[in-house]
Order: sequence, then C-alpha cells, then structure tokens
Amino acid sequence: MNTVSVHTTQNIELEFDLASLGERLVAWLIDVMIFGAYFFIMSFVINLGPLDRFITGSPWLFFFLMIPFIFYNLACEIWLNGQTIGKRVMKVKVISLNGTQATFGQYLLRWLFRLVDIFLSNGLVAFICVAVSQKKQRLGDMVAGTTVIKTEPRVAFQDTLFVPTQETYTVSFPEVVQLRDSDVQLIKEVQLNVHRSGNTMLAFHAAEKIKSLLGIQSQLEPVHFLNVVLADYNHLASKL
Repeated sequence: MNTVSVHTTQNIELEFDLASLGERLVAWLIDVMIFGAYFFIMSFVINLGPLDRFITGSPWLFFFLMIPFIFYNLACEIWLNGQTIGKRVMKVKVISLNGTQATFGQYLLRWLFRLVDIFLSNGLVAFICVAVSQKKQRLGDMVAGTTVIKTEPRVAFQDTLFVPTQETYTVSFPEVVQLRDSDVQLIKEVQLNVHRSGNTMLAFHAAEKIKSLLGIQSQLEPVHFLNVVLADYNHLASKL
C-alpha cells in the first residue's frame, strides 16, 4: 500500500496511507453525480429547455446556476476540512505535506489548477499525474504542496487512540491538562505510526517534545510514556 511520510510542525515524521487513484476517481464520480442530480432538478424547477438555447437566451441565469458547480470543490474543502461529499463518502481527504490541515491558499491553488488538471485536458493530466507521481499528486497538489490521504487507519479500534480508565485510576501527569487538541492528536498519530512501522524512535521524539512542553520528567519507556499521557488526558477530560 502506498504511503507518504510528512514532517509535522513539531519536527516529527509521520506516515499516512495515500488515497489510491481508484478511490479519488470514485470520489470525483460521486461529486459529478451530485451535480447531475442538481441540474436535473433545476431543469424541472425553471424549465430550462434545450441547453444550447437556454445558454444563449439566458446567459446570466445560466452563469448563476453554474456558480455552485464552479465553486463546489473549493467551498467544500475549506468548510469540510479537506473533503468534498465524494471524498467524505470514500473516506479520503486533502492534507498539507507537513501533515497539517491545508490552508486556504493551498485549497485555492488546487482549485485553480483544476482548470488544467481536469477541464482543459478532460481529466487526463490529473489521471497521469496521480498514477505516476510518488505521492499520488495531481498537478494542483504538486503546486499547492498537498496530497490526498485515507482518513481511516489500517488498525483495529483497540489498537488506536482511546485509552479507557477506571474510576480509581491514578493520574501520573496532571500537567496533561495543558495539552491542546492538536498535541493530543499528534500523540495519537505517533501511536498509530509506531504500531504500523515498529519505529519506536517516533515515540522517543514525541515523548521528548511532550516532556519539554509540559515541563515534566519521566524515566518511562517512550511508548509507555505516551500511553500514560493519553490515559491521563482521557481520564481528566472525562471529568470536565
């Protein structure tokens, strides 16, 4: 399975599963079907008639009806955290190559290059670029510094992020309440990547970052330390 390694802003390298060409194509087809349904419904609502006559006879109305089609991908990826409806159905999303959520500028560049990737080339440029590029990027991704990854990890629930605790659980590091959601998510991503790759150095670097951030000392083995941090955080968060 194709993966991409990205360096986070905390200087930790993580590995993500790349969305396949087939998954991206199906996501695109779902979005196309949504627009097919949109134009089908609108044709009944306003009685479009033959499309060529409608375009020449009502150009401003035609442009108005095309606005959702033109801005659909850009708006969805901004508001739905890197996903269109098709991508959400296929459980894939756009991310920045540094592992963070893409910025507005990156989404905008991807959207602008759809003109070359898809419309002017009938999708041929996008198809070839995704098929041959190492990080499964279309031209717009290459320019914007983004790629499309799977949103579901290749591990079972019990191997992932939630660390259940008992009522009698004793918190080892109360400082974990200082962690932000992004910090906790990073720890979870590191745990998943260590599980996949067996690379415990990821856990070591993450543990050192967390210790420095919280100002704590611990002799626990890095993987165990991260497990304790997550357990402490879950236990304290459940009390809020």
